[in-house]
Order: sequence, then C-alpha cells, then structure tokens
Amino acid sequence: MNTPTKTKLGILPLTLLVVGSIVGSGIFSLPQNMAEASGAGSILIAWVITLIGMLMLTRIFQYLSIRFYKINDGLYGYVREGFGDYIGFNAAWGYWISAWMSCASYLVILFSALGSFDCLSFFGNGTTLPAVIGGLIFLWIVHTFILKGIYRAFLLNCLVTLAKIVPIGLFIICVILAFKIDTFDTNFWGTPQLGSVIDQVKHTMLYTVWVYLGIESATVYASRAKTILSISRATFFGFAITSLLLVCVSVLSLGIVPQQELAEMKNPSMAWVIERVVGSWGATFINIGLIVSVSGGLLSWLLLAAEMLFLTGHGSRHTVPSYFGKINKNGTPVNALWLTTVLISVLIILAHFYQSGYNTLIQLSTSMVLIPYLLSALFVFKLAVKQRKTYLIFIGSIGSIYGFWLIYAGGIVYLLLSMILYSVGLLFYLYARKQRSLSAFSFLHDKIYAITIVILGMTAILYFYV
Repeated sequence: MNTPTKTKLGILPLTLLVVGSIVGSGIFSLPQNMAEASGAGSILIAWVITLIGMLMLTRIFQYLSIRFYKINDGLYGYVREGFGDYIGFNAAWGYWISAWMSCASYLVILFSALGSFDCLSFFGNGTTLPAVIGGLIFLWIVHTFILKGIYRAFLLNCLVTLAKIVPIGLFIICVILAFKIDTFDTNFWGTPQLGSVIDQVKHTMLYTVWVYLGIESATVYASRAKTILSISRATFFGFAITSLLLVCVSVLSLGIVPQQELAEMKNPSMAWVIERVVGSWGATFINIGLIVSVSGGLLSWLLLAAEMLFLTGHGSRHTVPSYFGKINKNGTPVNALWLTTVLISVLIILAHFYQSGYNTLIQLSTSMVLIPYLLSALFVFKLAVKQRKTYLIFIGSIGSIYGFWLIYAGGIVYLLLSMILYSVGLLFYLYARKQRSLSAFSFLHDKIYAITIVILGMTAILYFYV
C-alpha cells in the first residue's frame, strides 16, 4: 500500500495513537480493580512485574520495527515472518478480535458513566436497552466518520487524547496533595480473605495487561508512518507516558481510601476517590473525562481493528479473504471496517440479553491478545538463539516468560473460550488459501497448531455449553 508522503504519520500522532489506545476506560476503574483482591504491597509487586514485562515487550516491538523495516504489517507481519502464514494469521486474528471486543467494552463503560448522572440513570450499568440503543447510534456515527477519511480520524484522535490527559493529570495532582501514609499502610499485604501474596498478584495481572493493550499500536500503522524510527520512538514514548499515569492512579488512590473500602467502590472508582479530596465537582469532572476518554478509546480501537483485518487481507500473501484488503477513495479499509462494526454491534446487543458487563468483556478481550504478544516475544527469542546476541536473548527470554505468565494468570476459563474464537478463524484462513490456490498448510507445525486449537475449542464448547 503506497500512502502519499503528505499524509504519512510522524512521531507525535503515532505516540498519541499509542497513548490514546492504552488510556481508555481501564484507567478510570483501575483503583477499584486493583484493590478488589489485593493489598498495596501486592499491587506494588504486580506493577514491578508488569513494568518489567511490558518494557521488554516495548523493546521487542521497537527491535522488530527496525530490524524488519521492510515489513509494514506490524505485529502480524513479524509473527508471519517468524513462524509462517498460519501462525502469523492467528496473531492477527487474535489481535483483531481483542480490538473489537475492546470497542464493545468501551461502549458499555461509556453508557455506564452516563448512567451515573441522575438525569441519565436509565443507562444503568451500560447494558440496559436505552444504553444499547445509544451505543449502537454512537458506534455507527464513529463508523461513518472513519469512512470519510482515515487521516481525519487520526487528527480527531490526537485532539481527544490530549483532552483526556487533563482530568487524569488533575486527579494525580489532587491525590498527591491529599495522600496519607497511614491510609496507604492499612492492610498493606491484604486481609486473610484475599489469600496469599502470589494469589493477589495473579489476580491483578489481567487488569494491568488490559490497561496496557495498545502498546504495539504504532507498529500496526507501519505502512502509514513517515519513518521506521517514528514507530520505534512512538512505542517507547507511549509506554513511558502511560506507565506514569497508570501507576500513579492505582497506587496513590490507596493513600486516599483504604484497600477494603476502595475494593467495594462503584466504577469508575477514580471519580469517587477524587470526591473524597475535592468534593462532588471532582467526581463530575472525572466522569466527563471518562466520557471523553472512552469516546477517544473507541475511535482508536476501531481504527486499529479495521487496520489489522485489512492488513491480513491485503497483498499477495493475504491470509483472510482478499475482500477485506480493499480501501475506499479516502484510504479507509472499508470492508474490514464494516465487518468490525457489525460484530461490535452484535456483541453489545448480546451484552444486553446476557448482562455481560465490563469486566467479562475486558477479561476475554485480554485473553485473546495474550497469544499474539507471546508469539512476538518468541520470534525475538528465536532470532536471539540463532544470532547468539546477549541483548536479544535477554529481552526475548524475559518477554517470552512474561507472555507465558500472563496466559497462566489469565486462567484456563478464558484461554479455553479464546480457543473457540481462534477455531472460527480457521475457516477464514482456509478460504484465503483456496483463493491463492495453495494447500491448506505449508508446514507440519501448522497442522499440529490447527488441530490443537480445534480440539481445545471443542473441549471448551463441551465444557461450557453441554
């Protein structure tokens, strides 16, 4: 895909894409999510593990973007280069599903936030009928806006990202000034009911990963970037900025509200924490900030989801039907965007009937992206072993260990559920292979991988639905 130079993306818009993708709804509920089953000590340990692991993943994506500068398919292209078409396809498929599920969760939390205002209480927890109708209308408005031009949507994303940082920055300043060490020390290692420190740390891990989803987003737009260095630097800057915001919000809140009380707070918990410091206007300000932030997050992730599906359907090595590799005159991946928006619509309608809330959606969404992250780390480790470079061995091994740890921390339930969705993807892949007049699988390990996914998917269906 050749993009005109004047519309290429530089460091600032790519950095804001990373920040905008990461800072969505999760940060506003993070204080309660982290305190729900962990004391301050366990939360600090979880953050140390997360920061080390995510720094390694950041360095992995930086390295891959520079080392394989001719590959402009981002995460999908890197894994395909390292392990072949089928495993590369699965990395993209998992990422795409995670992205549009994230969009659905954003709509749930958006209308839940609106429901916190007395005049809009009919939106409830974000899954009521009025919330679903409102969510569908808003989603299709954003869809129509993106159809008008991908770069216009990027400009709006930049403005919204800058706007969402303001209330978060105000929150951090307020809680620093009101921080009480005695409150922070209360139940520092948690109560006996929370279990061991290891159990507490494990509980927080999916939430810490969830709030970091999007760390790789600059690589997804490699074909639209001005230079390779723009991708690498934007990835690191985005990681640094969001790490500061996320850690401050979750840790400092424990110095305002004791752990047990914070764990029982309604989300978005940031609003109720700041209310303790400055009064009701602070809660209102944070709720408005949440609405702006989630709206921007929805835009970022809808862009990313459509782009990832487009990349897998574009070019001579497409791994989904080529129908999804088309763009319109405005540079928007039109067919990929339509399918993505339809699926989000279906999911939020299902959330109404099954009352699937925010936490369920984020846990499944996170589980889907863990395998693409792990595969990226394993590719670097594979390169490291081959090239015998100490630095690569270090980041590749730590990143891989972190990836396996995340899958373990996510639990067997969501891993099995994700296998059902990966199994569905096999149909798309086989049809694309037929379009290219190729055999179903190129390697023996592809067959083993496919059989394993299908068996796990069938096991999940039997376990959960029979």
